[in-house]
Amino acid sequence: MFTDMKIFAIEASGPVAACALLDGETLVAEYSVQFQKKHSQSLVPMMAAVRDLVGLDLKEIDAIAITEGPGSFTGLRIGAATAKGLGLAIERPILPVPTVDAIACNMWGARGLVCPMMDARRQQVYTGIYRFPVGGGEQTAPTGGMEILYPQCVTDLEVILDKVMEIAAETGETEVTLLGDGVPVYGARAMEILDGKLTCRFAPPHMSRQRAAATAVRAAQIYAEQGASCLVPADDFRPVYLRLSQAEQEHSERRDYRI
Repeated sequence: MFTDMKIFAIEASGPVAACALLDGETLVAEYSVQFQKKHSQSLVPMMAAVRDLVGLDLKEIDAIAITEGPGSFTGLRIGAATAKGLGLAIERPILPVPTVDAIACNMWGARGLVCPMMDARRQQVYTGIYRFPVGGGEQTAPTGGMEILYPQCVTDLEVILDKVMEIAAETGETEVTLLGDGVPVYGARAMEILDGKLTCRFAPPHMSRQRAAATAVRAAQIYAEQGASCLVPADDFRPVYLRLSQAEQEHSERRDYRI
């Protein structure tokens, strides 16, 4: 499932700023902060601290993993600029990881379905549906243990929960774990919708937000599955937003109104 690559992961897609170093199957370091400072203030010093603490020669890195989106527009841009700058400086490629996939990776081995929810505002969430089958044969997921049942998207809470119940009926699963920064916002409503239909659980604090370690692990899995085709030259990397920013939406709405 893992490669012998040395991957430096950067996380800036949401409220958490983080970085991690994965060397083969060893998580060498992880630095994660969710506080009041902006990512533009904290991310580079955190990366420097990890480098210094483990005596890392940046030229030893094989690839830079980063959550490509969706997520905070500002955070994604800061993360992308940081990853691109590092990649160009040390001449290493970027390995993009879908943000919702990386969050789901926190729940490795969880029973039932896993549904990350990032608050996308306007009563919507960035989300997807996942499962971690155990055993062998047809129940073993081709992604090394994480089965993507519904790929990441942006949608209304009710729409994704309807999809959760539909997939649960198809797969025979009876419970779902919700996680992400959308849970404090929409968790109570989700429990009301799922009440009597599925057992609904919430991930604990150490597993409920983006983690650079999970991003690094998912990046390693992607490389093991896809090889060098998943690598992107640093200068070519672009974030994935899934929808327009609020400013762009408001501009579009004003333009449509004038028309």
